[in-house]
Amino acid sequence: MSTLAYQNITPATRLLIVIAVMSATLMQVLDITIVNVALPHMQGSLNTTPDEISWTLTSYLVASGIFMPLTGYFSDRLGQKNFLLICIAGFTLASALCGAAIALKELVGFRLLQGVFGAALVPLSQAIITDIYPQEERGKAMAIWGMGVMIGPILGPTLGGYLTEVASWRWTFYINVPVGVTALLFAWYALPPAIRKYRAMDWSGVIYLSTAIGALQYLLDRGNQQDWFDGADIRVAALLCVVGFVSFLLRSIWYSNKTVFDLRIFKDRNFTIASLLLGLMGLGMYGAMILQPMLQENLLDYPVLTTGLIMAPRGISGMIGMLVISRIINRVDPRYLIVVGVLLSMLGAAVGTWYSLNISPFWLVWPLIFQGFGISMIFVSLSTIAFTTLAENLRVEAAGLFSLLRTLGASIGISIVVTLFTRHTQIAWNQLGGFIQPYNPALQAYLKPLHLSMNQPLAAAVLARELSLQAQMIAVIDTYKFITWSFMAMIPLALLLRKSVVNQPVSLSVARE
Repeated sequence: MSTLAYQNITPATRLLIVIAVMSATLMQVLDITIVNVALPHMQGSLNTTPDEISWTLTSYLVASGIFMPLTGYFSDRLGQKNFLLICIAGFTLASALCGAAIALKELVGFRLLQGVFGAALVPLSQAIITDIYPQEERGKAMAIWGMGVMIGPILGPTLGGYLTEVASWRWTFYINVPVGVTALLFAWYALPPAIRKYRAMDWSGVIYLSTAIGALQYLLDRGNQQDWFDGADIRVAALLCVVGFVSFLLRSIWYSNKTVFDLRIFKDRNFTIASLLLGLMGLGMYGAMILQPMLQENLLDYPVLTTGLIMAPRGISGMIGMLVISRIINRVDPRYLIVVGVLLSMLGAAVGTWYSLNISPFWLVWPLIFQGFGISMIFVSLSTIAFTTLAENLRVEAAGLFSLLRTLGASIGISIVVTLFTRHTQIAWNQLGGFIQPYNPALQAYLKPLHLSMNQPLAAAVLARELSLQAQMIAVIDTYKFITWSFMAMIPLALLLRKSVVNQPVSLSVARE
């Protein structure tokens, strides 16, 4: 939809549009993490194994990843308003069905529907908020949008833990219903009438891309459980991913007039580099998000709700950071803001390399505050600079790609972190296990205050537990080192971004037939 449709809107109408699209965005991104903490309760209620219940996460990610690149096409064919209303209504209904599911197959099927309808909510909201604000207020617009996109996943574990503890896991889905209905009513009332455009589509290309993205999401989500390429299904998924991407690229080059999305979007240097940076940020951010609950619940023995509360300050500092950055981004080189944000995020991750089993909550909270502020600086700056030089008619399409790369970065980050943690735990277990032998004086000194000796069964149990805890703690430290280096890798890329902000975007596309 052209920005001309939003030229004459009043401040009150703009506020209603913001509330509508941000409610939809928050509902979608929150759903990615709010369910995670409820998985053990869902497993018991539905009488499934841990491996089976994880399909509730995999199905959502796969469906979302497949349909996200189609945002531009359906937005053109149906009109931005109509497509948004369909997505909100479908996601809300699927959420209600997920909460009412009585069997695993039902839940997985309804989660697939959630992914299908929720895939476009984030890129659509980004495109709409970009359009309703003038160029000089683009930083403010991206800060508003960023609050929903980045704060949702951070607050998800806190809200999910609370709802599961005081009600049941079903309320992690039911909570979407009132939010979705509110967003639907506001969007129906406030958004201008839909403008439809004819657009051809290469459905063979859609099949190739869907196969590639679905296989990649499956590989990333299930790889560690299957010991990666030791599993036949993972090898098949990797082959399908490669074949799908290669086939899609070749077909897009040959039939450039009706591709799934215009590959020439990537000719824009700012958009391409910002997308790469967003993927790296997703790796560090979501990797740290998966590591923190493992540390607090498994090693420090904190309850679920306490873990969520400790992680909440990162969301609060992120919100504050986005408000601050929105006011200064037009006066400061965005590259510098990104570098400073990277350094703050690095500091938040680097502190984890000094953790031990004796740390206090204070040492868990303040690094998260720095990390939340740093990530907000990175995200708002990237979201602003990525679309500065893009043509107006490419924004919805580019927003879909931008969100897809953020999702893939998160999936890759989670997979790498889980794999590193698992492998380094095994390595540390073997290394530390070599010191457990009767002739080690330090071991005898450790058992003496417990009135135990090496030949007692209880001593073996105590040592096995301690060995497990220490091995996992070493793995946490090693994983934090990797996250720190992943943030550092962003600095050279940030300096490759264009220095100036262009007021008049340069069109990269020609009219599609």
